[in-house]
Amino acid sequence: MFRPEIKVVDCTVRDGGLMNKWQFEDGFVRKVYEANNAAGVDYMEIGYLSSESAFSREQYGPWRFCAEADIERVIGGVEKKVKLSVMADIGRIDFDDIPLRSDSSIDMVRVACYVHQVDSAIALAHHCLDKGFEVTINLMAVSTVGLRDLNEALEDLAKCRVDIIYLVDSFGAFYSEDIDLLTAKYMERMPGKTIGIHTHNNQQLAFANTIAGIIRGINYLDGSLYGIGRGAGNCPLELLISFLKNPKFNVRPLIEVIEQEIFPWRDKIDWGYFIPYMVTGVLNQHPRTAMAHMDSENQDDVVAYYDKMTNLPENA
Repeated sequence: MFRPEIKVVDCTVRDGGLMNKWQFEDGFVRKVYEANNAAGVDYMEIGYLSSESAFSREQYGPWRFCAEADIERVIGGVEKKVKLSVMADIGRIDFDDIPLRSDSSIDMVRVACYVHQVDSAIALAHHCLDKGFEVTINLMAVSTVGLRDLNEALEDLAKCRVDIIYLVDSFGAFYSEDIDLLTAKYMERMPGKTIGIHTHNNQQLAFANTIAGIIRGINYLDGSLYGIGRGAGNCPLELLISFLKNPKFNVRPLIEVIEQEIFPWRDKIDWGYFIPYMVTGVLNQHPRTAMAHMDSENQDDVVAYYDKMTNLPENA
């Protein structure tokens, strides 16, 4: 009924923070951490590792940086069952910003890159490995990558020391058939690597596409509480945990923290299925324009947004 090799990563704070510049209060992060602990989730991605030369603490909350003092302040004293993960974006962090694993509460660093950044990602990932961390490389926006470039990137990744490579549907553009084909390609081009999947919900397919990946043998699975995340959000963690049927998981603590901590955010930020996010998913485009539209006074003018994005005159 379940594969013990499967690991589940909660991205609530990291991906959800893209909607509010990581302005989560300490109590929120602590309760999400405690819920993941109680639910048996394998990893909690608490935010990004970023250079303070790239982002200002006056504009961004602590989980854009994940300094050790902030982590200790929030989770100190809590029994640590779930491992802590952070993401590092190529071009937004320096090698010197990576601490030693022995000096950190962080267990895993996930290096995020686009296909043209693979060489830089491998270098940073190897640096993180040498500092003692578990490491993944997350190849983003694969839906926009040509076949030749993707094949070359996968061949380079096959030769690196990183064991876990992620298939990322950054724009929520994929269907299950795409996941089937790409999972097979990743496994063929990178024999011996463990494959992970991170999906977005622009077309209401994040959960379905994650299931498609599981069926094909993907073993690292991302989700977030109530699907909170950038734009249309992610695969809902509570759905994923319920689907996996692993007796080590307990979904009730996740439902409880959703009621207590996630529901109030619905009144502050708009994530999930909305027509503008659907449009960018169907068009295979970054959701930044949809996010700007949703943040405007005209967020319900979805026909005008659709016409603008498809270059159709209004009222055509």
